[in-house]
Amino acid sequence: MEAKLQNKRPKFLNLVKIRQPLPAVISILHRLTGVLLFFPGIPLLLCTLQLMLGSQDDYQKLQSYLLDPITKGGLLLFLWFFLHHLFAGIRHLALDLHYGITLSQARASSKVVLVAGIVLTLIAGLFIW
Repeated sequence: MEAKLQNKRPKFLNLVKIRQPLPAVISILHRLTGVLLFFPGIPLLLCTLQLMLGSQDDYQKLQSYLLDPITKGGLLLFLWFFLHHLFAGIRHLALDLHYGITLSQARASSKVVLVAGIVLTLIAGLFIW
């Protein structure tokens, strides 16, 4: 009797050591990019808009900020956040409509989301630099 009770106890799962499949990683990144677009993304966007629409000096200051390579890298990072969140959201909508729900299709659509976000970010990076 005690042996059966021992087996029903919950197990400690170390989520860092568990290797997640690609669709799970894409789903986690979708949630993470949504959070990052919301919190630092919206305040930074509003500050940029305020500098753009303020005075001429504020606009010149914004232009000097945008020429900095670190700022360009941050813009590319936020662009990847946006593109990944967009493509993963479209993928989730398709899954909700029962398109691509087989295992092979889900894995393929996860690869498409990952590659499309990275490739379009790199193309935008070529235009920024």
